[in-house]
Amino acid sequence: MRLNYIIRCFLLLSLVSCEVTRKEENQTKVNTTVATNPSETNNSIGLKIGMHAPDIGLPDPDGNIKTLSSLRGKYILLDFWAGWCGPCRFENPNVVRLYQKYKNKGFDVYSVSLDSDKKKWMSAIEADGMEWTHVSDLKKWESAVIPLYHIDAIPMAFLLGKDGVIIAKDLRGEELGKKLAELLEE
Repeated sequence: MRLNYIIRCFLLLSLVSCEVTRKEENQTKVNTTVATNPSETNNSIGLKIGMHAPDIGLPDPDGNIKTLSSLRGKYILLDFWAGWCGPCRFENPNVVRLYQKYKNKGFDVYSVSLDSDKKKWMSAIEADGMEWTHVSDLKKWESAVIPLYHIDAIPMAFLLGKDGVIIAKDLRGEELGKKLAELLEE
């Protein structure tokens, strides 16, 4: 009982830490953008279910460009995370379990890391046993994918249909498992 309380407190603090860090950095960017060019304020509505996911092409750990569109024909979990993000790392075992269960039934994962240190990124991938496609430009919150996907906090995930259309957003834990079972179990 006490252990569950401690774990929940840790997760809450980690989540707040990830979100606060991004919001503080974002606030600085917004103020700078508004001060230098008021016509470029961010009025985007974000990506919605039913929209095509914008393609991403970033380097994998070996430096090869891997595109999101190269995985079309499968259900894809587009996962934005970082090795330093506690809630991201907490969710990784669930994604590993679901990947192992459904990888031969048309499911794959495309993980975009917001890390800045390649060794730490690689270490997190190995420690968490994540065997799918990983990409990063190692620019943390300056990554080109941030404005493309309107990322303001991580973890963030999009579930894509076989045609690259967004069919769900931010499914985690049991909810992700239920959705995958609905899509992939016969």
